[in-house]
Amino acid sequence: MGMKQKKLCFAASSGGHFEQISMLKPLMDKYRSCVVTERTQYRAVISGQKMYYLHQVNRKEKLFLLWMVINTFVSIWIFIRENPDIVITTGVLAMIPICLLAKIFRKKLIYIESFAKVSSSTETGKLMYKLADQFYVQWKSMLNIFPDAIYIGGIY
Repeated sequence: MGMKQKKLCFAASSGGHFEQISMLKPLMDKYRSCVVTERTQYRAVISGQKMYYLHQVNRKEKLFLLWMVINTFVSIWIFIRENPDIVITTGVLAMIPICLLAKIFRKKLIYIESFAKVSSSTETGKLMYKLADQFYVQWKSMLNIFPDAIYIGGIY
C-alpha cells in the first residue's frame, strides 16, 4: 500500500500575494489541495480548487484586532475541516493564523517571500523566517537578509 497523498493548503492574501500563490496551480492540481485567501470585491478564484475566504485585514484599520480574532476562528474551522499536511503561503496578515495553526498541529509550513521584495523583508517574512520549516526567497539578494533561506528564483 502506497503512502497517503499529502494534502496541501495554499494561503495568500489578496492582490499580488494571491497572484503569486496562483502560480503554484500545477502543484495544486498534483495534490489534494485547498486555497485560503481574503474576500474582496472581485472574489479571487483558482479553477478546480476548493476556496476559503477570510476577512481582508489592514493593520491601520480600527477593527484590525477584531478581524484578526474572527479570521483566527475561521482559520481553525478550515484547518479542522481540511486537515492539511503542509501549508504553503506567500503571506500576509490574514494568513498568520493559519500559519500558526500549522505549527501548533505540527504540520509543515512553507513560506515564500514576496517577489516584490528585492532588498528588504516584509513584516510577515520576518515572523515566518522564525516559524517556517522551509523559507524561500525569489531574489538572490534576499539571502543577505535571510541567510538560511532557499533561493528558488521567481515563481512567475
